Amino acid sequence: MSTVIPGITSAADAPIPNTNSPTGSSNLGKDEFLKILVAQLQNQDPTQPQDSSQFVAELAQFSSLESQQNTVSALNSLMMGQATANSTAATAFIGKNVGYQGGSVNWDGTSGVSASANLAGSADKVAIAITNAQGQVVRTLQLGAHGAGDLPIAWDGRDDKGAPVTPGAYSLQPAAFDASGAAVSINLSTSGTVSGVTFQGGVPYLQVGSSLIKMSDVTSINERNTP
Repeated sequence: MSTVIPGITSAADAPIPNTNSPTGSSNLGKDEFLKILVAQLQNQDPTQPQDSSQFVAELAQFSSLESQQNTVSALNSLMMGQATANSTAATAFIGKNVGYQGGSVNWDGTSGVSASANLAGSADKVAIAITNAQGQVVRTLQLGAHGAGDLPIAWDGRDDKGAPVTPGAYSLQPAAFDASGAAVSINLSTSGTVSGVTFQGGVPYLQVGSSLIKMSDVTSINERNTP
């Protein structure tokens, strides 16, 4: 027969420790480190004191860590300032005509669309496929043979049957081949008037027609010509 002693709880009756409830602070700063260091000094064995060089090394490591944290904080502030400056600079593009890399164009239903291509070498055949927002080819411009350098591109907003296409966003996709059928490198650049600025993920994009242009793709900036 077992005897139950009042006030004594067996291990089996003790509550299970909850490891999901952390105690203490999750932040280790200067104050916490100094408290740990003082506790080490107070609780060391007087007959076998710890080497003072260990404490000096710990202080040096903490000083280095604190310096790195301050550097990261300063860099974050610098990046925020740079992002603000970029956003402010982007608004200065509104109302100006910009040239940019890529073949995104906007057909307004009246004015013709112009672009420019740059050939890395002489080409026997140059063609520009114009696709709508659904990726369907509405017009193919056959530009014939051209030498290396810039090549102007003009589109009157009509499809291969001569009918005007629906106003909206279109894409120019170039292709060039030499006499042997090998591909020739060709890059497109387009121009348009910036009507606004859109921010996506904190990054500014220029609104040109219905297209969004990255500032890094801009190659030229001109004042808009007014009649």
